[in-house]
Amino acid sequence: MKQRGGLPSNTFGHPPFHPYISPVFSKTDRMSAPGDVYERELKSLLIGDKKAVSKMVKTCNAMETAGYMRISLEPFLVIRAAGSLGVDLVALRWDFSFPIEVKSSSDPTLHFSKSQRLIDQADRMLDDCKRSHLVPIYAYRLKGVRGDPWRVFTIPTDHEFKGRHATLYRRMPKIGVTSEGNYIMRWEEGMKLSDMFLYLSMSDYSAVRGTVVRTHRAHHASASIHHHPVSFRAE
Repeated sequence: MKQRGGLPSNTFGHPPFHPYISPVFSKTDRMSAPGDVYERELKSLLIGDKKAVSKMVKTCNAMETAGYMRISLEPFLVIRAAGSLGVDLVALRWDFSFPIEVKSSSDPTLHFSKSQRLIDQADRMLDDCKRSHLVPIYAYRLKGVRGDPWRVFTIPTDHEFKGRHATLYRRMPKIGVTSEGNYIMRWEEGMKLSDMFLYLSMSDYSAVRGTVVRTHRAHHASASIHHHPVSFRAE
């Protein structure tokens, strides 16, 4: 290998590696960040991807499985919006649409006070959603859990949402607030993602004399939604 200016040249004409210069890789060379894995998982579930749903329900109970199977019949159009809208995903459907911020951890409690970025992100998301009367959704994925590992929350506010989004906001568990006024998200206090799917399918929103018609199936689904205990396993 010939020397040029004190540095070895590459046999095939490519720039040599230098001990003090880090090589630059393209995006395709980089490994995905852990959070990206769960963003893709959630997107796949929301669009009703059969492979993702089948994988998710392997350790789910009957009610959780029913919720995930329901989304396969009434899927969302989902856009990954990271870096452009300040949220991770935007889910769109004829009846409901909402922005989603995805969090994942092996710790069942997320303290927003750990990072000013988390606080600013939540405040900005809520402000944007209030202007458009959309319900902001936080999806919290707990690692190493059997059953439904996803829990969903919204941000507490005194804002009055409109229409069916007002109903959704009342139903959704709220992120907790500490005595110091900081947000805190406790996984066990959230709504199961599978329960949210059942809830969103409870009504056909057909207008009959100005009222909402609930289906027979929806009545029984509503009465059945409740939290189930889960067991943990080591990863």
